[in-house]
Amino acid sequence: MTSSAIASVKRELLVRHLEAWAPAALHRARRVIYAHGYADADGGASAEAAMRVLAEQSDLVRGRELTMVATGDDVAEIGGRLEGIAAGAGLFVHTISGGTDARLPVGLKAIGATRVPLLGFLDAAGAAQPPAPATVAALTAGKPAEMLLVLPPGSAADPYRPGWPLFTRVELADSDEPGELLVFGATAGKSLEGFKEALWAVDEFAGVRYRDPGDPDRHLIDISLTPHPGPLRRELLAHLGRVGEATVTELRTFALTETVYRAADATRVLHALVDAGTVTRRPAHGRLGGDVVISA
Repeated sequence: MTSSAIASVKRELLVRHLEAWAPAALHRARRVIYAHGYADADGGASAEAAMRVLAEQSDLVRGRELTMVATGDDVAEIGGRLEGIAAGAGLFVHTISGGTDARLPVGLKAIGATRVPLLGFLDAAGAAQPPAPATVAALTAGKPAEMLLVLPPGSAADPYRPGWPLFTRVELADSDEPGELLVFGATAGKSLEGFKEALWAVDEFAGVRYRDPGDPDRHLIDISLTPHPGPLRRELLAHLGRVGEATVTELRTFALTETVYRAADATRVLHALVDAGTVTRRPAHGRLGGDVVISA
């Protein structure tokens, strides 16, 4: 069962990401699509929060088309509330009942979601079963495309990786038990770095912390703009143990794509590891630039 605190973290993260994504997408293209799956899972609270963010873009929508597609088992009532928010902002809303797996890919195709900026949010943490990989893959029709996917505790993210060159995941936990798995995917650009910035900028909610799925020690990390570096330190050292050596750029990319941390966090940890003599660098002196080689 999703705790109210975890639900609040997910909603704030969605809002923060939308606040950055929507203006950028509207500057890029004349048609922009936001897809919200499982819109009835929380009584429509997340869908309404998303629509309010989109409605705030009314000045940017002039001469453009911003569409929201909401799917779920029964979204008729939610659809009325969404249309009420969108009415004065020049937005389009399509609500489709009958299940997200069955309706989202069809709905995206029907409104011509191919090759337009597309963001999808699918919170399946409370669903009877996880979404089909094909449902998530349907979002890759966008150009560029991004997705936020929430899976129940203990779920595997790998089935949803195909089609997403940029892909990362984080556990949302309020105890030592496995937490809900939040997955982010993107097809291009600096979207992943933006997601990571939003991830660590959300307000702290009582008892909710992050866990890096790749951390063998399963350390819980407080939500902070300067997160505890312990899990990242362990994962960087383990990665260097496997590959022998890597450039700073490669290690920054590893942190960004394979851990819950940002590239900048990796730079700070690498400085500490070099200063402590835990790793060696080549060349031995000078700025720790992207082409410096780090060895275990």
